Amino acid sequence: MRFTFTHPMHSHPYNPELVTGAGIAAVAAAAEKAGFSGFGFTDHPAPTERWLQAGGHDAVDPFVAMGFAAATTTTLRLVPNIVVLPYRNPFVVAKAGATLDLLSQGRFTLAVGVGYLKREFTALGVEFDERAVLFEEALEVIRGIWTTDDFSYQGRHFTAESITAHPRPVSDPHPPIWIGGNTAAARRRVVKFGDGWCPFAAPAMLAKTARTAEMDADRLAVGVDDLRRRFDEAGRDFSAIDITFTNPDGGTPGTDDFNAEAYLSGLEKLAAVGVTWVQVGLPGDSLAHVLDTIEEFGTSVIDQA
Repeated sequence: MRFTFTHPMHSHPYNPELVTGAGIAAVAAAAEKAGFSGFGFTDHPAPTERWLQAGGHDAVDPFVAMGFAAATTTTLRLVPNIVVLPYRNPFVVAKAGATLDLLSQGRFTLAVGVGYLKREFTALGVEFDERAVLFEEALEVIRGIWTTDDFSYQGRHFTAESITAHPRPVSDPHPPIWIGGNTAAARRRVVKFGDGWCPFAAPAMLAKTARTAEMDADRLAVGVDDLRRRFDEAGRDFSAIDITFTNPDGGTPGTDDFNAEAYLSGLEKLAAVGVTWVQVGLPGDSLAHVLDTIEEFGTSVIDQA
């Protein structure tokens, strides 16, 4: 079991300590020292005021921030949570990802999702109703340009002829691609394009807002079984993929009622289902609190697990 977390800018307004270069470097270094395997950022280039006031959060650019974190670490994997792929031209994403993988010596994972904030799509000039087609075409382009010289592509949204984009990523054959989402469509895309599945816990209201399926620990087990069946039908090795999820047991690290023993028991349940990476929630109220929580979580959970 490996542990990853998203830089805790999960409020609006955010704590400014968390978005200084020194703050990001301190969090990344503490995570690496504590035994975390992954660290990343969210992707919201144009959130609306309405969404922010309804519980949304601010964000930095994930590629720039992961590059900064890479320069201050040596083993920590850079895992965004997540890149909304339809927002960006896939050739630009491929170049950013290849550069990050190269400069970090193979520590980049491209975790991507379809996206759900309609007004953010509008602000970026992207057709919301085309997001699924954009997503799948982008995945085809990114894998192609990462592995092929003289690459050509003809799709509904992207057309390119005889493209060779060097330097390539150093990861072989390319950086892992994790597909976000809770639906059967997301699992189908994992089989076709991905190296991992990253669903997220979503009760009914959140699932409706995020335009995805409800998800909890019980539904996760059903989804993993479905994914395994799809891999078997496609002739792919299911044991080679990663699955990420949050741990519902033991409470939230950094809170007074966090129970490390219960959290460890929850990890055993997730491992039995097939989860290989756990997304850990951390406090975002102050830099000191998140650093203390990272250290304590490393001692009470990661070292024990």
